[in-house]
Amino acid sequence: MTRVSAILSSLLLCVGVSRFGIAPASADSSIRTSSENVSPPADALALALESVRCAQSAGHGRKASRLALIDYRVPSLQERLWIIDLATGRIVFRDHVAHGRGTGENLAQHFSNKPGSHQSSLGLFLTNEIYQGRNGYSLRMDGLEPGVNDQARERAIVMHGASYVDPIGGKTRGRLGRSWGCPAVRTEVAHPIIDALAGGQFLFAYYPDETWVSSSRFLQCDDRVARRERGS
Repeated sequence: MTRVSAILSSLLLCVGVSRFGIAPASADSSIRTSSENVSPPADALALALESVRCAQSAGHGRKASRLALIDYRVPSLQERLWIIDLATGRIVFRDHVAHGRGTGENLAQHFSNKPGSHQSSLGLFLTNEIYQGRNGYSLRMDGLEPGVNDQARERAIVMHGASYVDPIGGKTRGRLGRSWGCPAVRTEVAHPIIDALAGGQFLFAYYPDETWVSSSRFLQCDDRVARRERGS
């Protein structure tokens, strides 16, 4: 059994993935609340929860109440963003999210932390402040993984609404429109999604990149790693 398989096996037992289900319908009818494929993939969810546990043990996001999970294995024309209430395990929102134009067409394939790459970044982020920018209502994020996503603020990798996140029009071109690396969402849902994630919540962007999975400080968590994160 590989280390990744061992992590998954233990987490699926420990975190009770089966309890994660769809929340009652949102007051905003533009938010997806159908019963089709509502649950996030168990393997991505398990890794996301392991990252959150490790980060909190190191002092990051201890007051976080929500986790956004993006599974970049899922094609862009399918819903691949879930927002989960960490206290109850309920899915608050589920919707589409764009990837960077340098990351791929309908399928995401390439990820980067480099300015100018126009690629999405993987790993664990903490959300920060809401602001009004050139893309309107937007949410800043700080990457917690050096060399993986810690250039997010410098790169202006933020969550925002965008007209090109159009799943209906995207069927014609075979993919959603793409960002410059930001996890852009539909304009109709940008406000409620950003409001749900503002101010110190977690976002975990997943893709089965073996180099990242095997080296991520939050997926290789023990007391020694946590102490190093605290600088002790």
